[in-house]
Amino acid sequence: MSEHKTRLFKSEVPQTRMETANFLRELADKVATGTVVLRRSGEEWEVVIPEHVVLEVQLDKKSKSGKGVKHSLEIEIEWYEGGAGAGPVELG
Repeated sequence: MSEHKTRLFKSEVPQTRMETANFLRELADKVATGTVVLRRSGEEWEVVIPEHVVLEVQLDKKSKSGKGVKHSLEIEIEWYEGGAGAGPVELG
């Protein structure tokens, strides 16, 4: 079975930790309502988030020659159209 992926939106923006926290709080509020609207350069994408999703949290560290160690914390929300989610994640 083949897999086909279409990237609809991607953004990488340098910002402060506080700006990032504020964005994530606003995003969390939108996810709770079930609709997230992404806007950039006059374009707009509306995402309807179902009641049950899969939350993936990933922490990586990668050595980059000449640049040092790069850390990344990725938070991904996934779902299949008409599908169900998985169990909870705990923050500590």
